[in-house]
Amino acid sequence: MYLNIRRSGVSLIVFNANMLAINVKPNKVKVRVFRHYISISILLLILFEIIIFASSYYLGVFLCFGTDVDSKILQIEPLLYSFIMIASISTQGLYRGRYRQTYFGIFKRICVSFIMGLAVVMSLLYMLYPPMLYFGGLVIIYSHAVSFMCVCIVHIYFFSTIDRSKFKSKTLVFGAGRNASSLSKLRRKADLRNFTIVGYVKCNGDNLNVVPDKLVNIDLDDLKPYIVSNNINEILVAPDDRRLGLPIQQLLDCKMQGVNIVDLCSFFEREAGKIRLDLLHPSWLIFSDGFKQGINRAFFKRMIDFSLSVLFIFLSIPIMFFVALGILIDSNRGESILYRQTRIGLNGKYFEIIKFRSMVANAEKNGAEWAQKGDQRITRIGKFIRKYRIDELPQLFNVLMGDMSLVGPRPERPEFVKILCESIPYYNERHRVKPGITGWAQLNYPYGSSVEDSLEKSQYDLYYVKNNSLFLDISILLQTAEVILFKKGSR
Repeated sequence: MYLNIRRSGVSLIVFNANMLAINVKPNKVKVRVFRHYISISILLLILFEIIIFASSYYLGVFLCFGTDVDSKILQIEPLLYSFIMIASISTQGLYRGRYRQTYFGIFKRICVSFIMGLAVVMSLLYMLYPPMLYFGGLVIIYSHAVSFMCVCIVHIYFFSTIDRSKFKSKTLVFGAGRNASSLSKLRRKADLRNFTIVGYVKCNGDNLNVVPDKLVNIDLDDLKPYIVSNNINEILVAPDDRRLGLPIQQLLDCKMQGVNIVDLCSFFEREAGKIRLDLLHPSWLIFSDGFKQGINRAFFKRMIDFSLSVLFIFLSIPIMFFVALGILIDSNRGESILYRQTRIGLNGKYFEIIKFRSMVANAEKNGAEWAQKGDQRITRIGKFIRKYRIDELPQLFNVLMGDMSLVGPRPERPEFVKILCESIPYYNERHRVKPGITGWAQLNYPYGSSVEDSLEKSQYDLYYVKNNSLFLDISILLQTAEVILFKKGSR
């Protein structure tokens, strides 16, 4: 571990950069944790709420037992309680940097997360300390009551202030043409949460595509003084044609001043959590960090997939039994309960995916079709199980057999893959990792039913392939609960 102090800030690198790299500077609003970008404000929110949960637990113990408690127990239990509650809140998407919701929506999700957390904590207490269920339960109830009020206040205050300028990086865009105008797609409040565009500097070869009022007319020799006087934190390099030349010396002067210099593709990767295919060059893929698979990563991922798939199968047996019974009652004689379909997996390998049948028999007798909203081929029980993703439970057996992972790009059908590979650049790169039941694209984009939808989802899939890690997998698994509970993107 080493600490590097510079004029512009403090960089902290712990252990191996391939394992965990956190780079914190006053002019940055995001950090990379296990190669995944997280807002500093979100990390501070999590840290503050860990303190709230731990303090609430201490208060609950004091109200029930006074000071007559083993100090060794209080070293473990508050942290365990905090970890469970933070994980529970994560399942509701309340730690997502691009989260958009009303105050009532925030309150509703906090209520759901506290109910889930209470159920988990009480279950653990029953399994580990049955004689202490009464007094331990009182501690949890007191802790829950206090922490619930505090978390509601903190979350509502946080989301009411996070969009203010003090949380944002001031960004100057070096370019004013087609590439620079792509930033206009980041127009929602949640998309602009981490940065403010101060203006655009026109480059050689740019056909003006940005709002003229945002143009900054400065001589390139005055770039550094302009940066200093306007307290610019970041320069986004986005010319239409780099071959016409960049002001290397001026950009280098700004870099030495402590200003962050970033290209457009890396900017979208950081801010939108996707890799824009229309801006992507092969050299960027080759020289950028990421795409680390490795034997150790594959081994641990497989162990986690195997263990969790066994656990989830065991827990979901009652649900699968009643779903199978419902499909059987809703079907004609001889129609199957399960549905098998060929998909493409790791390295282009074919395998058969297993799902509960949610469509009428022979739904694709005329050939493969995209599933549409309000699809008439979906059965009565199929509408319900697709809405809550219950039709995908049998895919746990695909995970158990090793054809799939719990987290990864959704496997696609060969008929569609052939079309998509011809239409979407780098589409085949998603097959570098195992397909998953859930994934980064599923969290960030609704159900895809066209080539255009597949292109958008491919940008999120490529981000996952580039930055996948155990940390990102756990984050996706936790946030998938929100997708299921609130029926996001189901069709």
